[in-house]
Amino acid sequence: MPAGVDPSAYTASLHNETLADENPASFQIGTIYNVVQVRHNNDKWSHAANPKTRYKSVDDWLPVTSSRQAKWWYSAFHNVTAMVGAGVLSLPRALVFLGWGPGAVVLILSWAITLYTLWQMVEMHEMIPGKRFDRYHELGQYAFGEKLGLWIVVPQQLIVEVGVDIVYMVTGGQSLMKFHDLVCPSCKRIRQTYWIIIFGSVHFGLAQLPNFNSIAGVSLAAAAMSLSYSTIAWTASIPKGIDNGSQYSYPRTTVANEVFGIFNALGQIAFAYAGHNVVLEIQATIPSSPERPSKIAMWRGVVVAYTVVAICYFPVALVGYWAFGNTVDDNILKTLEHPAWLIAAANLMVVVHVVGSYQVSVPPNIHLELS
Repeated sequence: MPAGVDPSAYTASLHNETLADENPASFQIGTIYNVVQVRHNNDKWSHAANPKTRYKSVDDWLPVTSSRQAKWWYSAFHNVTAMVGAGVLSLPRALVFLGWGPGAVVLILSWAITLYTLWQMVEMHEMIPGKRFDRYHELGQYAFGEKLGLWIVVPQQLIVEVGVDIVYMVTGGQSLMKFHDLVCPSCKRIRQTYWIIIFGSVHFGLAQLPNFNSIAGVSLAAAAMSLSYSTIAWTASIPKGIDNGSQYSYPRTTVANEVFGIFNALGQIAFAYAGHNVVLEIQATIPSSPERPSKIAMWRGVVVAYTVVAICYFPVALVGYWAFGNTVDDNILKTLEHPAWLIAAANLMVVVHVVGSYQVSVPPNIHLELS
């Protein structure tokens, strides 16, 4: 008898050799059954002899939970990458419809409220001893039940994450096109559709990275770029604002346009703070123990991330609006046409950032589909 094979299964296989001569049909059915049985028993025997070969759980190979070795600073730059997106460049335009007072209040309240809700998510990740809510739908199932929780959470999460990924694709393509046109104004113009495809092709390579922690370098570069192009946006606006003679009067059109302008401004600010869709997944990559739960490292990173958010958002919004008033574009980099080399560099930084933001947003989608 071969080594490592279950004796009962080996005896059954010998019996089948005799059965083959008497009843071929029964032999085929019996062979299929015994092959399955032999494989099951061999696995059981080999796993008992070697515990290292036991089957892995689902969490051991899903892209978010397969590696739980992240440090607190991973939380910092992952959260910066997820939150500080190209939406920060539209904040000056939001103040056009809200004005100085209401606009500043909404900016500060949005910062404080989203920080508080993020703290709630961090606390709920391990609110049940011995249980980690690594995915939004798990938290929803605990709160609303197994089936209702899925129906409440999953559609909304998919809409948000897929929608954000589409925005990243379009923004990346637009910024690539803008960079090309600034660097080579005499070159033949390429359609924006092709630039979006070029941007998307980058992710074919990055998609081969095995888990969330493996994109840490990409996320760090993206966080650095977001701070860089935000700084360029408001520092380059200062010289323009000194001699610009900006007007801050409310743009008077129809009542409908004014109402929709206010709602659009609120939506721009809300979108700029839309980084909570990956909070649980980011915390899932951090190791945890009863003595030192993951929320300690996660919250430390969140505080650093929200400090960076404040440094990026408030100067861009307030200085940009001060410099250009009600003539500022939806993207302040479009309003800043000179110096061309600096605006080209800022657009390239936006590309690097949305590459990282896309990668931070995609693993939770894959995680959700596979789990």
